[in-house]
Amino acid sequence: MASDVDTAPLVGRAELVQTVRSALLGDGAHGQTAAVFLTGESGVGKTRLLGEIGDRLREQGAVVLTGSCLDIGDASPLHPLLQALRRFDADLSTRARTSSAVRGLLQMFADETAGPDGAGALLERVSRGLHLIAEGRPLVLILDDLQWVDRSTRQLLLYLLAGLGDLQLSVLAAVRAESLQGAHPLRRVLTELRRLRTVRVLDLAPLGRADTEELAAAVVGRTLSAEAAEQVWQRSGGNPFVIEELARDLRDGRDGLSETLREIFLDRVDALPQHAHAVVHAVAAGVEPVQHWLLAQVLRLPEDELIDAARAAVAHRLLVGADDGYRLRHRLVAEVLAHELLPAERSGLHRRYAEALTAAPGELHQARLAHHWRLAGEPARALPAAVAAAQEAERLHGYAEAHRHWSAALQLAADPGPLTVDRVELLENAAEAAHHCGEHARALALLEELAALRGGEPSCALHIRRARYLAAAGRSALAEEEYQRALKAADCSPRDRAAAAARLAELLLHLGRYADAGERAREALALAENVEGSATEVVLASSALGFSDACLEDPDAGLAVMRDALDTAERAGQPEDVACAYLHLAELLTGPLNILEEGVVVARRGAERVAELGLGRTWGTRLLAIAINGLFRVGQWAEAEKVVAAALRHRPSGADAVELLLARCRLSVGYGDIEAAGRDLDAVATLLAGGGARHVIPLLTLRSGLAMWEGRHDVARLAVQRGLTESRSDDVMILSALVWHGLRAEAEAHASRTVDVDPTAVRRLRDVADRVARKSAGAARPVRSVVEGFLALCAAEVSRLDGSDPELWAVSAAEWDRRNHPYPAAYSRLRQAEALLARRSRVATAGKLLREAYHVAQGLGAVPLTSEIRELAGRARVSLEEREPNGATRGAPTEESDDELAALTAREREVLALVAEGLTNKEIGQRLFISERTIGVHVSHIFDKLQVRTRVQASAIQLRNQRA
Repeated sequence: MASDVDTAPLVGRAELVQTVRSALLGDGAHGQTAAVFLTGESGVGKTRLLGEIGDRLREQGAVVLTGSCLDIGDASPLHPLLQALRRFDADLSTRARTSSAVRGLLQMFADETAGPDGAGALLERVSRGLHLIAEGRPLVLILDDLQWVDRSTRQLLLYLLAGLGDLQLSVLAAVRAESLQGAHPLRRVLTELRRLRTVRVLDLAPLGRADTEELAAAVVGRTLSAEAAEQVWQRSGGNPFVIEELARDLRDGRDGLSETLREIFLDRVDALPQHAHAVVHAVAAGVEPVQHWLLAQVLRLPEDELIDAARAAVAHRLLVGADDGYRLRHRLVAEVLAHELLPAERSGLHRRYAEALTAAPGELHQARLAHHWRLAGEPARALPAAVAAAQEAERLHGYAEAHRHWSAALQLAADPGPLTVDRVELLENAAEAAHHCGEHARALALLEELAALRGGEPSCALHIRRARYLAAAGRSALAEEEYQRALKAADCSPRDRAAAAARLAELLLHLGRYADAGERAREALALAENVEGSATEVVLASSALGFSDACLEDPDAGLAVMRDALDTAERAGQPEDVACAYLHLAELLTGPLNILEEGVVVARRGAERVAELGLGRTWGTRLLAIAINGLFRVGQWAEAEKVVAAALRHRPSGADAVELLLARCRLSVGYGDIEAAGRDLDAVATLLAGGGARHVIPLLTLRSGLAMWEGRHDVARLAVQRGLTESRSDDVMILSALVWHGLRAEAEAHASRTVDVDPTAVRRLRDVADRVARKSAGAARPVRSVVEGFLALCAAEVSRLDGSDPELWAVSAAEWDRRNHPYPAAYSRLRQAEALLARRSRVATAGKLLREAYHVAQGLGAVPLTSEIRELAGRARVSLEEREPNGATRGAPTEESDDELAALTAREREVLALVAEGLTNKEIGQRLFISERTIGVHVSHIFDKLQVRTRVQASAIQLRNQRA
C-alpha cells in the first residue's frame, strides 16, 4: 500500500537547513533584506526543502508567504506573489488585522490600472502592502520553480532586495538548474544578485552513497541488502525523488522495472486505477495548480469517483493535493506523459480546459485561455484571449509579459480563421512592448516586418520610431541617420518634424556634440511654435539647447531657455513635461553652472511640485537626488541626510533608485560608513545591469574613494582604470573627478608603501588630465571653474609622488574655497599641512591648517578625514584645539559654557536626543530612515566630541542642556 505523502524523512540536508535558516533570520541578517536561492537538478529535493525550511521559519515567528511560478511562458505578472497571498489568506484564522492587510493587497491587484508612475508605483504599493502584512515580524517570501518566473516578479525581487526601505524581507527560492541555459533571463538576475552581501546562491547536490541508502531504507521500512542498495544507488544517481520511487518499487515487490526515469514514471502511472490514470494525465496537461472544480469539468466524472481517483493518485505519490488545487509531485511526470497521449487526446484535453475556463463565472484567466486554445488547435479562439492577456499585462505594467502575449497573438494571427485581424496594429503593439521591456533587437525586427507589410516608402512616423529603438539599442549612428530621414520625408507633418528634431537634439546632447545639439534644438523649437500641444517637444529641445549654451560659453542663455521650458510645461499642464523641465533646470544649475544653492532650491521645489502631479516616486526621487548632491557639495550633510530619508519614503526603483543610491553613497563614503556605502554600490551595480557613463563613472569614482579609505589602493586603482577604459564620456566634470581619484590612489599607494606605484597608470592619468584641460578650455566659465578645481587636486596629488608641494595644495584649497566646496578644501589643507611638516618648515602654519581642516571635517561628520587629521596632528604633536586669549580651549566644554552641545552637528543633536529617550541604534535608524551602522558612526562621533564613554553619560549631558 502506498503511504501518505510526506512520510519519507529528510535525509542528508540538516546542515543545509541550518545554513539557510541562519542566512535568512540569523543574527547576520537581522534588520536587513536577505535571500537564498537553491539551485539543483529536477528531483533533487528543492521543493521539499522549501517546505521544511518554511515550517521552521514559521516556528521562529516569521510571516511566511509561499508561491510557485507557472510553467507557461505567458504567465500573468506577479502570479507567484498573488498565489502566495491567496494561500496565506486562506490559512489565516486568528489575526484579523493581518487578514485585512492581505485582502487589501489582493484588492489592490484587482483594481490596478495603468498610471503615470508606471511599474515603479506598483512595486511601491506591493512593498507597502507586505510591510502591513508583516506587522513588524520578519517576512519570508518562498518561491518555487523560479526558472519560470515572469519579468514583473523578477523586477519585484530586484527592488525588494536592493534594501531601499525598512521592510525586513527574506527570500527563499528554488531554481531548476538545467533550465538556466543560454540566454535565460534568470541567469543574469542571479549573477547580479550574487554581488549583494546578503544574497547566497546554493547548489543542491544529489545525496551521497550513505544518505541514498538511508533514504531508501526508510521508505522500504528495512535495511536494504548490499545488492539492492547498489542497484538503487546506480539507478538513482543520488536523486532523492528517483531514490524514493525505486525504493517503493522494492517495498511493493515490483521487479524488472526499466532503468530510465521515463519508464519508472510510466510504470507508476500505469499501476493507477483507470480514473486515477486520467486524473494524472489531465493535471499534467493543465497549468498548475489545477483547481478541483476545473478538473471535474475537464474529466466529467461524478464527484465521488473523481475524489477517489484523485486520492489514489495522491496515495501513489504522483499528485499532491492542496487547498488551491492539484500538482504533480514532480514535473518530470508531465515531461514523460507528454509523449504518451495521441495528438487528438492532447488537443481534446486542452479544448475541455479552455471550454471550462470560458464557461466559469467571474474573471477569465486570459493567459490560461490563450494557452489551452492554442494547444487545442483553435487559433481563432486563442487570439482574442492572447490580445486580452497582453492588455491585462500592460495594465499592470508587465511589458515583458505583454510582449510575449503580443508575439503569441502574431503567431496565432497567421491563421485567424473567420476573424478579421489588423496585423498592423498587432505589430505596432508588439514592437512597442518589446521596446519598453528592453528587447530592442526584437522591436527593430517587428518594425521591419511592419514596414514591409505597409509597403512603399517608410513614413516619417516609422523613421522616428525606428530611430527611438536604435538609440535605445545603443546604435546611435544609425539612429541619427533615421532622424535625418524622418526630417527629409515628404509626409513629415509639422508635429512629426518637431518631434524628430527635438529627439535628434537630445541624442546629439548625449553624444557630447553640444554645438550640433544646440542647432537641432533651435530648429525643433522653431517648428514647435507652429504646432499646438507640443510641450513635450519644447521640453526636450530646451533641455538640449540649455545644456548646449551652458557648456559653450553662454550659461545665461542656457539658463533662460531652461526657465522658458519650465514655463511652457506649466502652461501645458502635462505632468511629465513639468517634471522633465524641473529636472533639467536643476541639473543645469547644480552641474554646468555650479550655482549650487539655487539648484538645491529648484530641485526641492520641483520635487514638491511633481509629487502634487502624482510623479513623486519617479521624477520626484531624481530631483531629490540632485538636491542631495548639491547639499553634499556645499557641506550641508545633515540636511542632505534628511532629504535622503524623504526620498526613501518613495521607495524608488530602476534608474530613479540608482540616482538616489549614488547620492546616499556619497554621504556614506564621506561619513566613513564603509558597510552602508558598499551595500549601496552593490545595489547600484545590480540595478544598472550595464548602464551608461552618466552612472558608471560616478559609481567607479565612489568605489575608488571607498577602497582608499579601506586602505585597498590596488582596488581603487582598478576601479579608476575601468572607468577610463569602459566609458566614452565627454563630460569633463565627472571625468576630472575620476582622474583625481586615480592619481590620489597612486599617491596613497606611494605614501602607505603597501602597493607599488604604477608609472604607466600615472602617465595615462596625466595624459587624460591634459586632455580634460584642453576640452574644458572651450567650455563655459562655470564648467571650467569646477574642472580647474579638480585639475588643481590632480597636480597636487602628482607632487605627492616625489615630495609633496605645499604650494600646489595651497592653490587647491583656495580653488575649492572660492567654489564653496568645504570637503575638498579641508582635504587640501590636510595635505598642505602634511607637506609642510614633511619639510620641517612653517610648523605653526601647518598647525593652523590642520585645525581649520579639523574644524570643517568635524562639522561635516567626515569621520575618515577627521581620523587622518588627528593621526597627522598626533605624530606632529600639534594641538587641534585653538586657544582663546584667556587660555581656554575653543570648542571644549567649560564651566561657563552655555551650550555643551555646540560642537555637535544638527544630525548629531537629533541622534543624541533619541539616545536620551533610551532608543537603540536600530530604533533610531528606523525613526530617522538611515542605516543602523550610520547611527553607530554618529554615536561614536558624539562620544568623541562630548568626551564621554557611555550612552548614560551622553544622555545626562543632553538632559542637562535640555533643562537649561
